[in-house]
Amino acid sequence: AALNETRQARMPAPLGDWRLIAPREAEHQYDVDHRGDSFFIRSNQTGRNFALFIAPVSNPRRENWECVIPHRPSVMLSGTEMFSRHIVLLEREDGLPHLRIHDLRSDRGCDLAASPWHRIQFPEPVYSAGPQINAEFDTPVYRYVYESPVTPASVYDYHMDTREATLLKRTEVLGGYDASLYQCERLHAVAPDGTRVPISVVYRKDTPRDGTAAGLLYGYGSYGAVIPAGFNSNRLSLLDRGMVYAIAHIRGGGELGKPWHDQGRLHHKMNTFTDFIACAEHLIAARFVSPRKLAAMGGSAGGLLMGAVVNMRPELFCTVVSLVPFVDVINTMLDESLPLTVGEFEEWGNPKIKEDYEYLKRYCPYTNLAARPYPKMLVRTSLNDSQVMY
Repeated sequence: AALNETRQARMPAPLGDWRLIAPREAEHQYDVDHRGDSFFIRSNQTGRNFALFIAPVSNPRRENWECVIPHRPSVMLSGTEMFSRHIVLLEREDGLPHLRIHDLRSDRGCDLAASPWHRIQFPEPVYSAGPQINAEFDTPVYRYVYESPVTPASVYDYHMDTREATLLKRTEVLGGYDASLYQCERLHAVAPDGTRVPISVVYRKDTPRDGTAAGLLYGYGSYGAVIPAGFNSNRLSLLDRGMVYAIAHIRGGGELGKPWHDQGRLHHKMNTFTDFIACAEHLIAARFVSPRKLAAMGGSAGGLLMGAVVNMRPELFCTVVSLVPFVDVINTMLDESLPLTVGEFEEWGNPKIKEDYEYLKRYCPYTNLAARPYPKMLVRTSLNDSQVMY
């Protein structure tokens, strides 16, 4: 289980007495930032999506932690950035990242639940955003990077008091790229259990919305990994030929926080596959793509996704691209000599345990092969990949 601990020493003699803030404890993860007489501690002790606590530098033991941002089931607190007069909270909500700024100079001070705050406003419905290097502590300027499926990676300086953003640099796209020709959208599919699953979509504005366009749906959905809705110039060749590109932010990933991962691993793994199928069906029903011209792509654990969904719904996709696919799940997880097997019992389960074996058997792609009309497939692998055997 994930756990960690942090020790602190007072400068300018860092080789002196190191004091433990909180000892290692099963399932407890925390990290610490510092301002003045206080430590700001991001911890999952009250919930999987983390909360923020404050503790005095003089005595930061657990019993002195005061919660200033409580755990929120729908918002993941993924990090903090500390400044002399502000704190920036890195959050994820409904599959999108947010940068939330608190002014620590107010009457409420470190009472973040009551202090003035705002989120940086972004211009597009689908995007990726996060911190750049912020080496200065005593500054009102916060540097971040922003991109979307339409906008190339862009670095901004944001004045946390005036709320003005200044563009410093944008990645150049060779070949006369015109962002005004493209459109991105955020959609939601409804999974069989009623869960709303986000989809990021990008296409050329002149692509017909009549159910005739070709489409490519990408997915991963494992390890709590976030698939960002970022820019990729390689994608333009597809978009310029009238293809719709979509990312399915399915359970098993981390787009909606730690619970989103929990709902797509171990004995909930089938949600990953049914979410992806629901996203494909939604693109067809919304007439973004043709039911006869929809392709799917995924790699590694996303290759497992490809194998599972084509066993479940082979008629749904015309073409599948599977990159170093993890498809021999049961045999792989039975071989503890492989470098990843034991550590990944928490992701897939241990097939030596009967209940885990029976659940793995439901979706393992090799185990569920049968004579059925599979779509055309491109499978790429490596002879020397120590993580996914060819």
